[in-house]
Amino acid sequence: MLFRIDPAAPTPLAEQIAAQVRGAIADGRLRAGERLPSARDLAEALDVNMHTVLRAYGQLREEDLIELRPGRGATVRGTAAAGHARLVQAVLALLAESRKLGLSVEEVIGEVRRLS
Repeated sequence: MLFRIDPAAPTPLAEQIAAQVRGAIADGRLRAGERLPSARDLAEALDVNMHTVLRAYGQLREEDLIELRPGRGATVRGTAAAGHARLVQAVLALLAESRKLGLSVEEVIGEVRRLS
């Protein structure tokens, strides 16, 4: 998988990396069980600090999209179906839009509950 980052973009580098992995899972370019590059290798290839890659991988782990194991690296979780990755993308987009509108998370959750 080819990663590209834009150091001049307002989006933090770790989020750019996480978004690319999330997108690759969502559209099927990455499938359950596939390994991601090691944090060290990816950091070297992108010319970023290894902790930046680890932050991205940590975010993806929190989203339940990847699994991190010492010695085995990062792999796409079996539960990380493309649908789950698309849902995470949609929620992140909803949160970004709600911030632009000045809405709190609680207000967004209230609106979702009202509409469901």
